[in-house]
Amino acid sequence: MSETPAPPWRTRPRSRATRRPLSQQAVVDAALALINREGLGALSMRRVAQELGTGPASLYAHVSGKEELLELLVDRASAEIVVPDPEPTRWAEQIREVALQAYRVYATHTNLALASLATIPTGPNALRVTEGMLAILLAGGVPPRQAAWFLDRLFLYIAGDAYEGALYAEKVQASGQDRETWWAGLSQQLRTYYGSLPAETYPNVRGHLDDLMEGGGDERFLFGVDLLVRGVATYVPSASEGGRAG
Repeated sequence: MSETPAPPWRTRPRSRATRRPLSQQAVVDAALALINREGLGALSMRRVAQELGTGPASLYAHVSGKEELLELLVDRASAEIVVPDPEPTRWAEQIREVALQAYRVYATHTNLALASLATIPTGPNALRVTEGMLAILLAGGVPPRQAAWFLDRLFLYIAGDAYEGALYAEKVQASGQDRETWWAGLSQQLRTYYGSLPAETYPNVRGHLDDLMEGGGDERFLFGVDLLVRGVATYVPSASEGGRAG
């Protein structure tokens, strides 16, 4: 006897054969796809379960909750960061290179920049980056405490800068324009506005307008990194002067 077909307006059940097998990696992949599409605010265990075609309870065998899921997402992004073996005479340059890598990773996964602000590195990839950067700083002569605190401040700066970039990206998307057109328009508006300010009240803003407006994202980001590197370099004993930031 032939099976009676379901009416066309009914939702057809998903075949078990095509359902994605549940694993921690599958949960993280689904969560990453969700926040890339809808933003970090959309992330919940229920929404991730919907992405996977299952119920929220089934996720808890692989992830303890949203907090752990955020840690796993940040750790996934950290896997893209390559940390070189320490070269004591190049420690400052190496730190700059790794910082720029991390910045670009967060700029790619914009929503993870916000998640990382409240996440302590505990995953294997995040710990690998921390261990490698700490080794570079110590090899360059930075004392342990200053090296540890420097990394904390550095990654706070990286995440904050990347998150600001994410907020601007949302404005660009909402405008319906491409990035270059939107930024060019904003820059022109700011130049016009600052140039119209009363010179007697804002002599420095008007007098140094070009300096205020110049510099792209990477250029300004690296300037900030250089400020931090130069600061921690003051803790390096004078015998290691050759390893200081220049």
